[in-house]
Amino acid sequence: MTEPDVASSDANNIATRIERSGDSYVINGTKWWSSGAMDPNCRILIVMGKTDPQAERHRQQSMILVPRDTPGVAVRRGMRLFGYDDATHGGHAEVSFTDVRVPAASLVGEEGGGFAIAQARLGPGRIHHCMRLVGAAERALELMCQRVTERSVYGRPLAEQGVIQDWIAEARVKIEAARLLVLKTAWLIDSVGAKGAHTEIQAIKVNTPAMAEWIIDRAIQAHGAAGVSQDTPLAHMWAAARSLRFADGPDEVHKRSLARRELRRYLGQGTPQPAASQN
Repeated sequence: MTEPDVASSDANNIATRIERSGDSYVINGTKWWSSGAMDPNCRILIVMGKTDPQAERHRQQSMILVPRDTPGVAVRRGMRLFGYDDATHGGHAEVSFTDVRVPAASLVGEEGGGFAIAQARLGPGRIHHCMRLVGAAERALELMCQRVTERSVYGRPLAEQGVIQDWIAEARVKIEAARLLVLKTAWLIDSVGAKGAHTEIQAIKVNTPAMAEWIIDRAIQAHGAAGVSQDTPLAHMWAAARSLRFADGPDEVHKRSLARRELRRYLGQGTPQPAASQN
């Protein structure tokens, strides 16, 4: 979905064109941060683009399957995350499409259904991100606690310093709060579906990356120079947490949507009801 030349936080900005031509579609555009595209085993690309720019804004986009070896497809480069090669699933890539022609049967679902497909995937996908972030925060806290019990400054173990104890206490509180919210969101998806869990999905997407980033940052600080070196996983963990404040939608977009949904209960709709009644 993500493109270098548009603000991709609004999927309606997608500029890649998927145009019908007889019994085929022709694709032109550039994508980047295409997950897994650097993996040599990646044979099929799922491309989202505009099939009808004049349609209703959420019906302009479609998804289509494109074999990687189709003429006009060029994997230009691998993308690095804060300098890291994020290659756990083959790595992200920048991919260009120049007059790429595929059969009309390659369309995923119906024409104009791309936005709905993307939204159906993004909800549960955001939960997966947040689950991993809770785990990363736990690992960072563990590393911090181990470090501060092994090092002394000015004649006292780091673990006895008040500021360190404050970090550790705050970290535990933040982790448990985030974990419970993520669990609630997962339960709601199982119970009422992603649409019914919309508020909670956006809440964890805002809260959990910030929580993990805060804890990993304190763990780095407690490690000193080692924290930013390759000798601990902390620097890479921090980079991943920081990137998730805009991946799958930036904080600001989620907060905007959350606020609008909250205000809707107060604007011209009678007496406001408790938030829990929405679910």
